[in-house]
Formats: sequence, structure tokens, C-alpha cells
Amino acid sequence: MKNIPIALQLYTLREASEKDFIGTLKRVADIGFDGVEFAGYGGLDTKELRNVIDSLGLSAASSHVPLEDLRNNLERSIEQQLILGSKYIVCPYLEENEREEKDYIQLIELLNRAGEKCADHGISLCYHNHDFELKKLSDGRTALQTILEETNPAWVQAEFDIYWITYAGQEPADWIKRYNNRTPLVHLKDMTTDSERFFAELGTGGVQLSSVLDIGEAANVDWWVVEQDVSRRDPFESVAISLDYLKK
Repeated sequence: MKNIPIALQLYTLREASEKDFIGTLKRVADIGFDGVEFAGYGGLDTKELRNVIDSLGLSAASSHVPLEDLRNNLERSIEQQLILGSKYIVCPYLEENEREEKDYIQLIELLNRAGEKCADHGISLCYHNHDFELKKLSDGRTALQTILEETNPAWVQAEFDIYWITYAGQEPADWIKRYNNRTPLVHLKDMTTDSERFFAELGTGGVQLSSVLDIGEAANVDWWVVEQDVSRRDPFESVAISLDYLKK
């Protein structure tokens, strides 16, 4: 646990980022995070952004890149990661009209093509899950299993989101063990223990965090990434609580 750096997914602070992107990065650094996972670059040129994060002592852990950009702007996305010093591009989300079985087959082809190009530049392409990929397809496998089993491990890796795996009724640690050495990024999130199962600060809910944290080094996790999709506190307070939990 102590040897794995901790990043913040900036989507958590999206409202603050829209008002003051650089100021938000500074507050993230002041809270004590080692790095950030980008979900957009605040309108900044990536060279300028690299200078900003370097000055704040932050590293670029990874970037969430929309599927459309993987299809049509991959070279630019790779170039941006090289400038930022990030080793990971993450496919973050599938729209509702892209979740049929035929869509997953097309997605696998795209991930393999894009992942091979990323690998040529020393970048790893990762797939980030939600709960809908845990539904079974016609062959009895879940969509997430199918994605990981039908893509080349040298080209496509995983960013498991432990909240959504738990939400789907499965154990996150089981998935990390099953795909050992293929999960360089892990989204750490917690969930309230009531019927609402709302997003919660780390250590305040019911997600089996310790079982995940205990196997991080053995699974070669490169970054823990804190994310809280929605917070009922000030989001800066929420992420500080989560980081404090991890450091303790």
C-alpha cells in the first residue's frame, strides 16, 4: 500500500475545475495527492499543463479519453500523454446506445487496434468499467470478461472501478486476482451501506477496501485513483477524507 502512489480523478472536482482549473490542481496538491487522472485538460495546452503540474509536484497518472477520440484522434491523444508524462490512456465510458453485444464485439476490435498503437509509444490503454459490463452476454460471460479475454493483454489492460463491481454484487479483489498483472490502475471508491448505495468517502462505507489494498503490490497496481462521482459534502473535503483514510 505505502509503495503505490495515490492520484485523484479530476472528474470528482469538475465544478471547481470549470471555474479555476489551475487553482483546483493547486488545492489537490496541497491536500497531498501524488498525482491526478485527467478527464479533460481545462482548455490548457498540454505543454503548459505539464509545466503547471511539475511546478505543483503532481504527476499525470493517466487520462480518460472518450471513445470517439480513440476512434478518430488517437495520435493526438498519445502525443498529449507523452507531453504530460502519463503512461496510461483510459477508455472511460460507453453510452447507453453502445452496450449491445454487437457493440462489444466492435469495441474489442477498436481496443486492440488502439492498444497496439499506444504500446508502440510506450503507452498502455486501459478499460474502465461501470456496473453494466457485469451483465452476462449470450455465451454466459460478462461483457467485462469478454472485453478482457478477447483483447491482447499486451495492448489492453484494466482500470477496475471497485464501487461499480461491488454495486453489481461482486467482489473487487476477485477481479484483481483473476486479472493479475493487468490492473495497473484501480479506482478506489466507497458506498453507503443503506439501500441507496450512494457514493461515500473511503472508509465510511461498505466496499471491501482492505482486501483490495492488501493485494495491490502483488497485482502490480501502479496507481490508486480516488474518485467520488457525487459528494454530499464539499468535494474537496470528501477527497481529503478519502486520502487521509488511505494514508492511515
